[in-house]
Amino acid sequence: MNLQPIITADALIDLTATSSPDSAVIVCDVRWYLDRRPGLAAYQSGHIPDAIFVDLDEHLTAPPRRSAGRHPLPAAATFAASLSALGIGPQDTVVAYDDAGGMSAGRLVWMLRILGQPAALLDGGIQHWTGPLETVTRTRPSIFCPIREWPNEIIVDADTTAAAAADSSTLVLDARAPERYRGETEPVDPRAGHIPGAANHPFATNLGEDGTFLTADELRARFLASGVTATDDPANAPIIYCGSGVSACHNLLAIEHAGLGTARLYPGSWSQWANDDSRVAATGN
Repeated sequence: MNLQPIITADALIDLTATSSPDSAVIVCDVRWYLDRRPGLAAYQSGHIPDAIFVDLDEHLTAPPRRSAGRHPLPAAATFAASLSALGIGPQDTVVAYDDAGGMSAGRLVWMLRILGQPAALLDGGIQHWTGPLETVTRTRPSIFCPIREWPNEIIVDADTTAAAAADSSTLVLDARAPERYRGETEPVDPRAGHIPGAANHPFATNLGEDGTFLTADELRARFLASGVTATDDPANAPIIYCGSGVSACHNLLAIEHAGLGTARLYPGSWSQWANDDSRVAATGN
């Protein structure tokens, strides 16, 4: 299935009509909050009918470590076990949403898409769902989901990111808000600033005033202005990071939606970098 990374609520309705026992369309609620409010409570207060809840911390990350960041990618086997417990098989199509423009749900969509599984982000999130909501907690029977190794060519570490940022031929983009990038404030991590040589493309700029994504042409123009160019060579593809490797996925999906190909993720992001005293923190623009 050639599923685009971002789809509308109407497209979701059409897509669910194709669901079958052998190839289900599974809607996932991935609400998560930086202030530690439980996303499950938001899900239980009202969610898209038949949606299951996916916990960012439990299902989409490894335990936080100073040496790896706040939201490291889980091991391939661990992610497969999470999908098995959630009842999501490799033949299923996943549509994920949140209530923050795709900031947290984008992580699940990106993880599945790089494994070759059809997955999409619901444009505008639950706020743009015009159908009924339900409060019943939905679960799916556990299944066997095989282990699929992460494609290492589009997942990079701190050393690769540092070298790329120092090389003007390879673009590194910081997806955080401008004030965090400039080092004017840092509400979560131990040091403020950004990776030296990185440019800033806040993920929020992918969205219009109504909370939906800009058109593909508009996104393309903005990313081109930030220095993103399409490439078939992963070694030269842009590297995206954020605070902990979550909201960066929003940029990764937007870049793909804009027709600019596949960029790379630095999962440790600023939360790993800022905890390593050997890494320099730049400030300002």
